[in-house]
Amino acid sequence: MSHFLFLLLLVTSAQALDLPLSAVSSRVISHNPALAAARLRIDEAHGRMHQAGRLSNPEVGFEFKHDDRYREGNAGFSFDQKFPLTARLRLEKDMSAKEVKAAELEVQDQQRLLRAQAQSLAVKLLSLEQQRALRQQQSALASELSEFAAKRAEAGELSALDAAQAQVDAQRILLEGRVLETERVSLLGDLKPLLGVAAQEDLKISGELPKAAVPAFGQAWAQRPDYQIAKLREAAAGDETSLAKAGKWEDISAGVFVDGERAEDAPNGLERTPFFGFRVSLPLPLWNKNEGRVTEKTAAAKRIVLETKALALTIENEAAAARADMDAQLSLASDTRDKLLPLVLQQTDKLEKAYQQGQTDLLTVLRAREQRLQLEAAVLTALRDFHLARIRYESATGTTH
Repeated sequence: MSHFLFLLLLVTSAQALDLPLSAVSSRVISHNPALAAARLRIDEAHGRMHQAGRLSNPEVGFEFKHDDRYREGNAGFSFDQKFPLTARLRLEKDMSAKEVKAAELEVQDQQRLLRAQAQSLAVKLLSLEQQRALRQQQSALASELSEFAAKRAEAGELSALDAAQAQVDAQRILLEGRVLETERVSLLGDLKPLLGVAAQEDLKISGELPKAAVPAFGQAWAQRPDYQIAKLREAAAGDETSLAKAGKWEDISAGVFVDGERAEDAPNGLERTPFFGFRVSLPLPLWNKNEGRVTEKTAAAKRIVLETKALALTIENEAAAARADMDAQLSLASDTRDKLLPLVLQQTDKLEKAYQQGQTDLLTVLRAREQRLQLEAAVLTALRDFHLARIRYESATGTTH
């Protein structure tokens, strides 16, 4: 039995994954199943590029005619090949090459979004652990105060109502810790699929949040994958317009043929006569000039240009909003931690000592502790929101690490 428990412990520990915050991004790249599937789109695009820009297959023909007695007749063999009059094949090849680049950029953009999503969840988990640690400290203080009040109440030095209130406050803090645990389970449930972790595996995000510092402002967003895709679509739209115009002229057909005729030439009898020739067929754009297709592709090209400009404006505003949020959260955390919280801590200590000496009531002490807890939690929340804004900024500018 002991050996079985030991093996079970080994299996359980082998399934546990302790992942530092700095490794979350690389884990997404290497283990996310959606990314693995998305990378196959690149192979699909390579296949389309390999197929694009090819001539149509040639046509081989055979013809045989004869009279009812099989004396006179002819037989022919032909070989025909179609050739484009325009640069259609080159345009198709260029467009397929752009599709390969677009597929690569789409994978990079999906990677950017998934990394930012996973990093945000990891930051929330680390911040949640800090909040839980804070609640544990507060719970220990509340339990200490509750025990002190209960002893004073038993000695008749304190109201039983105060002792009950202290116990209620201690239980409230324990309940808040359980709420945080529920939130942790939910965050892990969202993070595991992003990291390619099975539901039955244990996952722990370790490490600490990096130092809060606003990154330098830059214009790197122009290299963001989705913006590069938009620029590629602009170029591809131009190719599609040219291809639609080229569609006015269908392929020219050229071929060679060999005919052999057998006919009766009186009074010499049956004679065989061979024929050799060359033929060309040119479709004329009389009824279908592809005008509707040209109009469609021209309008689409204009639309794509405007969509690219709209995307650039959206990216700029995303980056600016995230940067402003970083500044605000960092300022809030600094002011709360460095200015307000020390005053509250000092006042709380004084009130607790005064309460132990019977110089103030329990409600005043509990209110002071509640303020302290709220301020300490506010600092952690502001730092969490700062790092979430930083992740949004790095994702917006295409500089996610």
